[in-house]
Amino acid sequence: MKKKSKRFKKLIDLKKKEKIETLENKIDLIKKMSNTKFVESIDLSFKINLKKVKGADSNLRTIVELPNGSGKKFKVAVLCDENKLNDAKKSGAEVFGSDDLIQKISSGQLNFDKLVCTPSMMSKLGKLGKVLGPKGLMPNPKLGTVSDDLIKTVSKIKNKIVEIKNDKDGNVGLCIGRKSFATSKIIENINSLFQNLKKDKSTIFNPENVKKIYLSSSMSPSLKINFKEVQA
Repeated sequence: MKKKSKRFKKLIDLKKKEKIETLENKIDLIKKMSNTKFVESIDLSFKINLKKVKGADSNLRTIVELPNGSGKKFKVAVLCDENKLNDAKKSGAEVFGSDDLIQKISSGQLNFDKLVCTPSMMSKLGKLGKVLGPKGLMPNPKLGTVSDDLIKTVSKIKNKIVEIKNDKDGNVGLCIGRKSFATSKIIENINSLFQNLKKDKSTIFNPENVKKIYLSSSMSPSLKINFKEVQA
């Protein structure tokens, strides 16, 4: 078993001493325990009981727009027609191109975190499924990465949208903000997340299937939260 560091043990002791009755208290404590030299992310994790989920749609994969963003930085690439390259450049994407970008991708140059594609170019990406698919980079209309409105789409991906996906065991983890965020903004993000998941994925994201939800920072112990604490 991996030994806990002195820093981590002190955080556990702090956790035991603090009063953490409300969601606001818990976020404040998480931020207090984020005492590393870098600005830690505030993360939310939970596990779906896949055995209880009925129907074919037993996996959670969707996107949610957070009102205050996650604070996480993404390097975005845009694949589009030649006549949209100017929009791609204006969008703030770090990588953009047309057939030349397809060639780079096929040769293994995947120097980006998200790939946005215009609908007209999707047919050309079929042959790259084996390259993009395993890395989760294949554009998908349901995940907001296929669009003709490149400026709006890239802006949302960079500043607002988070992708939510469970692994084979039902575990889900996502960044909900940064230590530098005001507590009220983190609460607003969590409320918005719960509202969207309960509305759009009610058969999966509900008190029956998701028993434990935890909040933590990159390097802190976690705190348990539940549905009743969130205004959703």
